Amino acid sequence: MAEPREIRNLRDFLLVYNKMTESCFNKCVTNMNYRNTTRTEENCVNNCAGKLIHTNHRLMSAYVQLMPTIVQRRVSEYEAKAAEIAQKPSVPLPAASEGEREATDRVPGELDSSITIDPLAQTNNSPADQSEL
Repeated sequence: MAEPREIRNLRDFLLVYNKMTESCFNKCVTNMNYRNTTRTEENCVNNCAGKLIHTNHRLMSAYVQLMPTIVQRRVSEYEAKAAEIAQKPSVPLPAASEGEREATDRVPGELDSSITIDPLAQTNNSPADQSEL
């Protein structure tokens, strides 16, 4: 079985390929009356695909060149934040008193008795459903 990274790379490649194919087809193929493409349509598709592939290669090379600096910058920012958090003294929160804990655990009597859950009241019984019963 292929590793998840290989599957992700294949999926990304297929997405780019499908988008390129759809884009060039919609741009170049104008006459659907014939089974075969015309010479003009073939040239248009070849030029379109070539430009998209060339552009994709240029973008990927720029990405490969810039990615290490971006990653290094993010690592530096995370290290600075971690150092800042480590230097701050931690302030313990005051513990709740026994009376406060009891007050939050209780539900007022009027709310407790006013809530009733009837699962049958929530179903939609149409006349067709009732005839089957």
